[in-house]
Amino acid sequence: MAPSSRIDRAGSSPHGSWHVACSARPILKLKLILAAALGWLAVPWAASLAADGRIPIKVIVLSGFEVGNDTGDAPGEFQFWAEREHLTGTLEVAGAPHPLRYNSAGLYGSVAGNTRDGTLTTVPASELIMALCLDPRLDLRKTYWLINGISGIDPAAGPIGSAVWAANVVDADAIREIDEAEMPRGWPYGLFVIGTSMPNTLPPRQTTAGGWGGATLTYTMNYPLNPRLARWAYQLSKSRATLPDSPALRDWRAKYAGYPYAQLPPQIMMGAALSTARYWHGVKRTQWARDWVRMWTGGQDDFATTAMEPAAYVGTLQRMAAKGLVDFNRVMMVRGASNYCLPPPGQDVMSTVGDESIGTLPAFEANYRAGSAVVHELLANWALYANHVPGS
Repeated sequence: MAPSSRIDRAGSSPHGSWHVACSARPILKLKLILAAALGWLAVPWAASLAADGRIPIKVIVLSGFEVGNDTGDAPGEFQFWAEREHLTGTLEVAGAPHPLRYNSAGLYGSVAGNTRDGTLTTVPASELIMALCLDPRLDLRKTYWLINGISGIDPAAGPIGSAVWAANVVDADAIREIDEAEMPRGWPYGLFVIGTSMPNTLPPRQTTAGGWGGATLTYTMNYPLNPRLARWAYQLSKSRATLPDSPALRDWRAKYAGYPYAQLPPQIMMGAALSTARYWHGVKRTQWARDWVRMWTGGQDDFATTAMEPAAYVGTLQRMAAKGLVDFNRVMMVRGASNYCLPPPGQDVMSTVGDESIGTLPAFEANYRAGSAVVHELLANWALYANHVPGS
């Protein structure tokens, strides 16, 4: 639903008891002129507006999917944020799949997908970013973005129930694929980079490479985030948050004999996030994921988590940053590990594919605990972080 010119009193606002939701900028400017004339600029919401009349947002938390309602039912990735951070205010954004929620501290949040949707796609993640960035009411130039959601985790990297901060988000959807029954002898798998003719090679850079229409293929599948900010978020959350363990988690990770990091209790850690809409699973595909991440990060990062929508979020944010609408250096991602991306040793691959029953709630919890530590720090010390990105 397109926003109307109104004052939304749906909840407490970081700008006071009223939240400006006018999309017509001339009307907003006229209100500010009248407010100045009548001495209303002492009202909190008016005083907090940017000089051009837009709402300056400090922190936005975005999640991939919700189950039913935002509050009061079975949780998805967004519900802990909506309930525990008291995101009771709502702001409709034209073109967004979900309204923005907000609280009195200046935290905003939204979610791209819902189990009620009639399609299963990563498109809403891009739609949400574009709708927010193109809304003329919002000033996002100094906004910190926290993208969070659940993921599979490589048992060679860590245990389920963990929170994993990413410095690299590696896309793996645009890819060449040959059925493994038909692939050349000696190939480890039938997945390889567009512009190449075998796995684990990058496109040649010479002008005779012969890409689309003869064009030279020079591209990357990696979206590197601000590594200093990622490490700062990791270190701060590790020092302030504690992740819960349980007998069910202990019993499940004990099955992963030969994977010492999978035997640990839930961790706050760092590792690359792989993004692919394909829900893959198993030993061979895990080795492909490790190779893919190492290749596209130039050997600088290791595969840790896999999920559907991370590249849709950060790729769209990168494009919005190129237009001057956001600061890509302020984008963060944390993934909660809900399941291992391969079965326990000796167990059939179909016995665990899609099974997130044990780790989903701990992954929601890990995301919230690690992420909220960072969010609270940014909001509590905004005078410092508004103009100084931590870690730099």
